[in-house]
Amino acid sequence: MLLSSARFAAIRYLASHAAPFLLSQANDRRIALLTQVLERMARTEHHKAQLRYLRKLIGDRHPAVGLARRVLSLHPNARRAVVNSLGVNATWLGDAERNAFAAAHGVNPPFLIVISPTTRCNLRCLGCYAGEYPREADPLSFEVLDRIVSEGKEMGVYLYTISGGEPFLRPDLLDLYDKHRDCVFLVYTNGTCIDDKTVVRLQGCGNVAPGISLEGWEEQTDFRRGKGVYRKVMETMDALREAGILFGFSATATRLNAQVYYDEAFYEHMIEKGCLFGWFFIFVPVGKESSTDLMITPSQRDKLRQVVYRVRQTKPIFVADFWDDGCLTGGCMSGGSLYLHVNYRGDLEPCVFMHFADDNILDIYERGGHLWDVLDTPLFRRIREVNRRDPNPLRPCPIIDHNEWLEEALRGTNAQPTHPGAEDIVGRLAPQVRSWAAEYAKLADYAWYHSGQYEWAQRKGDPLWNHKGSQQASSGGR
Repeated sequence: MLLSSARFAAIRYLASHAAPFLLSQANDRRIALLTQVLERMARTEHHKAQLRYLRKLIGDRHPAVGLARRVLSLHPNARRAVVNSLGVNATWLGDAERNAFAAAHGVNPPFLIVISPTTRCNLRCLGCYAGEYPREADPLSFEVLDRIVSEGKEMGVYLYTISGGEPFLRPDLLDLYDKHRDCVFLVYTNGTCIDDKTVVRLQGCGNVAPGISLEGWEEQTDFRRGKGVYRKVMETMDALREAGILFGFSATATRLNAQVYYDEAFYEHMIEKGCLFGWFFIFVPVGKESSTDLMITPSQRDKLRQVVYRVRQTKPIFVADFWDDGCLTGGCMSGGSLYLHVNYRGDLEPCVFMHFADDNILDIYERGGHLWDVLDTPLFRRIREVNRRDPNPLRPCPIIDHNEWLEEALRGTNAQPTHPGAEDIVGRLAPQVRSWAAEYAKLADYAWYHSGQYEWAQRKGDPLWNHKGSQQASSGGR
């Protein structure tokens, strides 16, 4: 059942007025009181269960409550965006709006949209996944980007990830964030182009969360990104922390640096610098001079999975591993299941690591179409058909876990590589990737079926962890 317009209005009023008052002080009593108020307004049993679970964590003095306190110490604009734009718009009301759109149009909107508005970058990082795209002028104008976000909101999408290239080389993006304050923008950045004026703009918007790329400590970061980059990143983090801006780190695990992420001191340092979240990516050989040499070993990946899980239980920071946290998303998110990618020239890719497309947003607009038309293209339909077939969500990826799935999805469509060499992932590199996947499968199957670590995710009928709205699995975390 969809929310009535009166309940929509009530929740929006609560978020705009009551919530900021209750969260004006970072104490457990006010957080618990807010969960009780919101639970009465919640539409689904899943959302009610989330709030009850948060209240339990407060009573148990779980480290996650420390994260909530840290969020409440942010600048008021950032706090407002976390509650209004992320909590209410993107998650609660967005869920209802996405369901309504699906009922009206016959396609399920994603939870988030990734846009790469530029490939220009001031760094040249070894193995960059976007490194094979030309570093040329930006074909996507502000007007096109504005239309993409506006049409996304028509579908109920209020969460946008901005990638690149280096997004802060486009100053006009700050105007985009400012115009759409009802949305949240996670911006992946190398952290070297955020000056004092930009910090002021970000503080004013409140709805922008930089995810700053690191490769570990100074040695690993400067090796891959260039001498002096690490120190500049540390300076940027200090400035963002002092301004009360929501931000975190983004880390790519390779064979050369994976051991850094096993070290508890790394997370303590990120917390000290002000990071509230951290995203882990596994190196995928689809970019510049693609090779499997930098891929982490199966045992390194298994160790990283365990470390990320432990950090969430013990530290006041939210970290996620996009390849090993499939139980939190119901499997792979690509192809519009939970997200899609608009690349720098408008090609519509199922995933930022799947460099194939059979349509382009500029062509769609020229034909008089809309952003949501891509959800019904042959490539996106095929990706959704082949995805999520492995009962073990610790092996969700159709690129590196089930490389044959990607090959199967591409077969019978008119999808083309979006840069020369993109096809290597299902050609020249496929035997190596599939051998690697077979080795990791042994470790993943033990972890999922025999370790006992994921019993919470396997409980049938638990509204907290097994909710699915449209095609979307729970967006909660553990």
